[in-house]
Amino acid sequence: MNAILHAQQLSKHYPGSTALDGVDFAAGAGEAIAIVGPSGSGKSTLLHCLAGILRPDAGSVTFAGSAGPVRLEKLGDGQLSRLRREQFGFVFQQGMLLPELTAVENVALALMLNGTARREAEAGAAEWLRALGLAGMEQRRLGELSGGQVQRVAIARAQVTGARVLFADEPTGALDSTTSAEVLDVLLGSAAANGRTVLIVTHDPQVAARCGRIVELRDGRIIADSAVEAAANAGGPNA
Repeated sequence: MNAILHAQQLSKHYPGSTALDGVDFAAGAGEAIAIVGPSGSGKSTLLHCLAGILRPDAGSVTFAGSAGPVRLEKLGDGQLSRLRREQFGFVFQQGMLLPELTAVENVALALMLNGTARREAEAGAAEWLRALGLAGMEQRRLGELSGGQVQRVAIARAQVTGARVLFADEPTGALDSTTSAEVLDVLLGSAAANGRTVLIVTHDPQVAARCGRIVELRDGRIIADSAVEAAANAGGPNA
């Protein structure tokens, strides 16, 4: 496997509990991987350690950057923030967007934080929004959008910078089944069209079944790691 992320012997402890217990994990470039397991199994902790949001107590996470491999645990806070801004994209259950901004401003902000001029950033953001089915809604604020539309904005924001890895924590957890399927189509389809790696934490077996691989955790350990036949997905803009 040509691993873009590789974790070795990850451990993370909290008072009275062990979230990760010596986990080894690798994600290949372009893979879509579902991380599943019961509540408290360590799913979100693994995702956050892989993304550099949490620092593990022990073990290592290596990202295959364009300039060579990068060990996340050796980076300072500023370096980690830059890596997350430039190379990683995030989609959470509640979107984690700014309600006072319009859809296009929310997406453009990711580019502007990396130094892109506002006009250029908003042009790129608008292109992504149109490609993800939000043409004509660029100037709407989040309160004027449905839950599924808000998640499409979040998916656009996650990819507009050209992020190589997308991290999604229960991205369809607050949606009904029909909207969930539509949002998943957009997430997996646009990621596949652009060669992104996608890691999705989910409780939903239907979401997991749409990924090419399912990794199951229990009590902080991986107990199963199996390939599944991924469904065909529609594409998104190439960026």
